[in-house]
Amino acid sequence: MKPICFISARGGSKGIPNKNIRIVGGRPLIAHAIKSAIDSKLFSHVIVSTDSKRIKKIAMDFGAEVPFMRPKKLASDSIGIVPVIIHGIKNLKALGYDFDTILTRDCTVPFITKKNMGEALLLFDSEKCDGVYSVYEQHLNPYFNMVEVNKGGFLEISKKTKKEITSRQKSPIVYQLNGLFVFDVSSLLKQRKIFMSKILPYEITQKEGFMIDTKFEFKIAKLLMK
Repeated sequence: MKPICFISARGGSKGIPNKNIRIVGGRPLIAHAIKSAIDSKLFSHVIVSTDSKRIKKIAMDFGAEVPFMRPKKLASDSIGIVPVIIHGIKNLKALGYDFDTILTRDCTVPFITKKNMGEALLLFDSEKCDGVYSVYEQHLNPYFNMVEVNKGGFLEISKKTKKEITSRQKSPIVYQLNGLFVFDVSSLLKQRKIFMSKILPYEITQKEGFMIDTKFEFKIAKLLMK
């Protein structure tokens, strides 16, 4: 049974209006995720979940299915991804879609490849786990060069250890999540949280996991696509 690819794309975006359909590399941002998923031939269906009729039309124009509309209560910036995916799973099951694995693609991460998706799915199939999440090693490190403001208004290191860490190279390795998630459907419906009991990392490159959330990052993405 092939997995389903699930792409979440709400209409509202306070930081960058219409971010998910902004043109980059000659096509709307969401189209890069849709095209790579369809071209991979890894999935039985490529589904887009959205509350926007405009995004629905664009998604369908590029070959995705939009078999239901997302309710507004699941389209605010305060809603996490898990309720959105669970809503999608329940609607797809009710419509007769048959699947036990779902791979989600964040449409703001356009450089994820067929190889990335295929290898993440192979890792998921080969291990007993609840999910596989793509990551890359992050040079910004909460043990060394990331700080917070404490109650007194002063800076302090984000993650403290008994012994002071004097360089990034001596810090524990930390990873950045970057928009590719493989879920066991039954586990997600049961545990209902992003960090379930048994999650495995799948490491990709910084370029493959490059996420576009700001106008500056859009400029970088345009250069990378050239």
